[in-house]
Amino acid sequence: MRRLVCIAAGLALCAFAPATASPRVLLDRPAGGWTSVPAPRPAHVIAKVRNGSVVALHSRPFGRVVARVGARTQFGSRRALGVVASRRGRWLAVTEAGVGGNRVVWVDARAGGLSYSRTRLQLEVDLSARTLTLLRDGTVHRRVSVAVGASSSPTPTGHFAVTDKLDGRTFSAAYGCCILALSAVQPHLPAGWSGGNRVAIHGTLSPSDFGRAVSAGCVHARDADLRYLMRVVPLGTPVVIRP
Repeated sequence: MRRLVCIAAGLALCAFAPATASPRVLLDRPAGGWTSVPAPRPAHVIAKVRNGSVVALHSRPFGRVVARVGARTQFGSRRALGVVASRRGRWLAVTEAGVGGNRVVWVDARAGGLSYSRTRLQLEVDLSARTLTLLRDGTVHRRVSVAVGASSSPTPTGHFAVTDKLDGRTFSAAYGCCILALSAVQPHLPAGWSGGNRVAIHGTLSPSDFGRAVSAGCVHARDADLRYLMRVVPLGTPVVIRP
């Protein structure tokens, strides 16, 4: 018995082949060789505290409870915890402002009270280069010059997250148009400072700040760049601050 095998090669050519023949697909090798395409990076997980829920933060997996947090931040935003790592398919490493001393604390995902979303965005602050970079899937999407903490009040390094997106004008003109509050706190405040210890990305009244280490620990950016970040960056977006 014979069967009909069709091979497309510019024009459709049909021929009879024995039933025992194995069909083959022949691919021409590209002139420049095959191109390796990297697998897409996994998206960053954001854990949001459900309305009406209270979530315990632990010092380590199965460790003591160091704090309990509700669905809203101190500024009234939905609490979105950026997940830095996970362990045993159950414990989530997150950062929370004022808890853990800028180190991760742990949430038991099995305890409930959380919903989840993902983002392919990440912010990176390079203190040496004094730049702020927005990455999408690990690729640079936008990079801008910023001001960072002075030598006496350096911006803390580590893994953090965006906790709030605020109108800077409701606080002070010195913050510019916008504030992206982070889950980091400043342990080295300047003498006489009364502006609080939360680290944030915000504007400035001094355009000469950019590219310099002059702040009390916050990252100063231009209003145009801040407005863009306010539009595209969701709460819980990871922020990595490097030396």
